[in-house]
This record gives sequence, structure tokens and C-alpha cells, in this order.
Amino acid sequence: MSVAIFVLRRLGGGLLVLLILSFLVFALLAASPGSPIQTLLGTRPATPDLVHELRGRYHLDDPFAVQYLHWLSDAVRLDFGRSISVQSGTPVADMIYGRLALSAELAVYCLLLVLLLGVPLGVIAGIRHGRTADRIISLLATAGFGAPAYALSIVLLYVFGVALDWFPVYGAGDGFADRVTHLTLPAVALATVLSAVVVRQARAATLTVLRQDYITFARLRGLGPRRVLIGYVLRNCAPPVLTSAGMLLVAPLSAGIFIEQVFSLPGAGSLLLSAVTAKDVPVVQALALLIGALVVLVNLLVDLLGFLLDPRVRLHTAGEG
Repeated sequence: MSVAIFVLRRLGGGLLVLLILSFLVFALLAASPGSPIQTLLGTRPATPDLVHELRGRYHLDDPFAVQYLHWLSDAVRLDFGRSISVQSGTPVADMIYGRLALSAELAVYCLLLVLLLGVPLGVIAGIRHGRTADRIISLLATAGFGAPAYALSIVLLYVFGVALDWFPVYGAGDGFADRVTHLTLPAVALATVLSAVVVRQARAATLTVLRQDYITFARLRGLGPRRVLIGYVLRNCAPPVLTSAGMLLVAPLSAGIFIEQVFSLPGAGSLLLSAVTAKDVPVVQALALLIGALVVLVNLLVDLLGFLLDPRVRLHTAGEG
């Protein structure tokens, strides 16, 4: 199966998932308590002019399916309407743009820390299986996996932000260096939990590779430990580790809601929480759809990466075809 056919098949599946998600997201408005016009009015007074404007803007006099098609055509053009209560009257797309960019920066920073910390530790644990280094790393990974991110955030905030005064305790900062400084504690809090997943995945992959016959043959051929490690172990560990690490890229967008609240970061997570609390349905609809689209895109990239790196995936997909 060629790369183009593989991408087209995965892209078609992703678009189908997004279409189903968009319908469920749009149904939020109909499922909200009270009538849709009451939901869209929020705390604003129900003047005849405003009610008439909302009924026309959201096509509330049309059948449900027609309303959905109108909303979907606007959403494809990134027109999600205007905020009801969080920033009343402001276009939702304008509100989300800066918030989503900050959350994406936090996710990338977190992913870099996860790869730099989790992969080496997992490989070392696999190579030193059953020894002291393996036990210590496995114990730390278990502790990190079980630690709640929000509790860890409060500890980091108090120790490194308040007691030692090494990092700022709130806000996003201005400029590259200041932004990195402000995002360090939130990224470390998220990376500590997510690194545990990568450590386990890298350790298991390393153990599996080390037990393969081609590793034994490579050693019998007189290849040095470094060449076996780089040329055989790391190369064959890469596909499953990169697959799990890629999926962790979207984890900060969901798990980061509490992190953003603790560090007062104006990201997409805090906006989603504010919108849900204030019953701002257009903002909730837009964020749910955009986060879903991001998950589908990351899934597509991870599948493509696995297809390119692992010949077994190509053989399996060719058998499916």
C-alpha cells in the first residue's frame, strides 16, 4: 500500500469522526436546559430585537437538520458565532486564537521534557533490567504516574515559586524567554506525570527488542555494545515509543485545565472551564470541535509516522487492503 493511499484512508476515517463529533457538539445547544433562545440570551435582557436577531442568526425557525447544516458550514469557515457571557458579543474565533496558541506552546514544551526525560530513563531501565537502576527508575515512574497533576502543581508552585522564588507563580509572560520561564513549572508538572507513561513504554520496548534473535546474532558477530544499542535497540524501540509520545501531545489540552487554573494561565483549558461555568454554548461548541480536530490530526500524524518507521505496520495494512 502506498503512502498516499494510507493517508487518504486515514484522512477519510478522521473526517468521518469529525463529522460525528460536530453533530454531537451541535446537539449541545438543543440538549441545554431550557429553550435554545434562552440559552443563547444568557444573562442579557430578552428584548424583541435581540430575540429576533438571535433567531435569524442561528436559524432557530428552521428544522434541526437545517440548523446543523448552517452551523457546520459556518464552523468549516471557523465562524463559531459570538460569545454569550464570557466576553459578550466578541467573536468566538478571536477569543480562542490566543488561548489555543498558549495551550499549544505548553503542550510542545511538555512534550520536549517528556522525550528528554522519559525515553533515556526507559531505555536505561530496560538495559539494566532487574538491577538497582531499573528498580529506582520503575519506582519513580510509578510514583509519577500516580501523582495527581494538580496536587503536584501546587507543590511545585509553593516550593519553586513561593519559597525559593525561582519561577513566577502566575501569568503567561511576554517575549520568548519570559514565556519559557512562566511555562516551566506548569510544563514540569504535566511532564512528570506523562513521562511515567513514556518510561514504561520505552522500558517494555527495550526489553522486547533485547530478547530478539537478531540482537543475539549481532553480539555473536562481535558488534560492540554501543553499535548494538544505537543500530538495533534504539532503532526498533522508536516506533512504539514515538507513537505513545505523539499521543501525549494532546494530553496537556485536556489534563492542562487544572494546571492552567493553578498557574492562572489564560489558555484554552481555562477558557473551556469558564465557558462551561457561564453556560456559554458557542464557546464550548467551538473548543470541543477544535480539540477534537486536533486529536484526529495528531492521530493521523502518529499513524503516518508508524507506517513510515515500522515495516510490520506496512505489511499489516497491506494485508488489510
